[in-house]
Amino acid sequence: MNILVTNDDGIGAPGIKALADALAGIGNVTVVAPDRERSAAGHSLTLHSPLRVFELKENWYAVDGTPTDCVNMGIHTLLPYPPDLVVSGINHGGNLGDDITYSGTVAAAMEATLMGIPALAVSLATFASTEHFPDAAQIAVSVVDEMMKQRLPPDTFLNLNIPDLPLLQIKPVMITRQGKRSFIGNIVDKMDPRGRKYYWIGSEEPNFLDEEGTDFNAVGKGHASLTPLHLDLTNYSAMEILNRWQFP
Repeated sequence: MNILVTNDDGIGAPGIKALADALAGIGNVTVVAPDRERSAAGHSLTLHSPLRVFELKENWYAVDGTPTDCVNMGIHTLLPYPPDLVVSGINHGGNLGDDITYSGTVAAAMEATLMGIPALAVSLATFASTEHFPDAAQIAVSVVDEMMKQRLPPDTFLNLNIPDLPLLQIKPVMITRQGKRSFIGNIVDKMDPRGRKYYWIGSEEPNFLDEEGTDFNAVGKGHASLTPLHLDLTNYSAMEILNRWQFP
């Protein structure tokens, strides 16, 4: 199996090394990742400036672009063959609930899915210093094993969030739905030494609604959470309502 690994924390992040090391036990791994942190880059693609690629060592490439750029570069240019699988992560911090819409980690898996390649996004649900990336990587490998045996439904990719615990303390994988976040955060405004205002977004920890069956609830109980996501954003029930509207 040929596996493309990427992330949004940058190619020097400990999560991507742990993931690549673990996946090397089940396939040929090529790492194509941003040359620096690109957290919250979402599904952005670089269209108006050239991209540069730096080969750091065999099968490890740094790209001065977004996670979505990295998937494109890996599939279309850097790999001599289409990968059988794309795994994005391990992100330092959970990608839970509404936060997946901002996540470069999740966006990389989404980009692979658009190209018809099975994909998994992996996150370790802590922003604190941690030694549990190798433990999370073992959970990711177990999910990959099952993914490749069973095959994903069409138009679907997986979002895996793992609690910050030693491997033996992580409870079994739960299939969950995407949770909801309570948006109470504020924007901090300050003054720089030259008297000009600047602003800082994302000043508070995310606050999720702790509802049964959600990704946040499962991780909070010590389970690894696995959420199937899909590309079709159409709200089909809303279509029925809109079809009753009267347009000129």
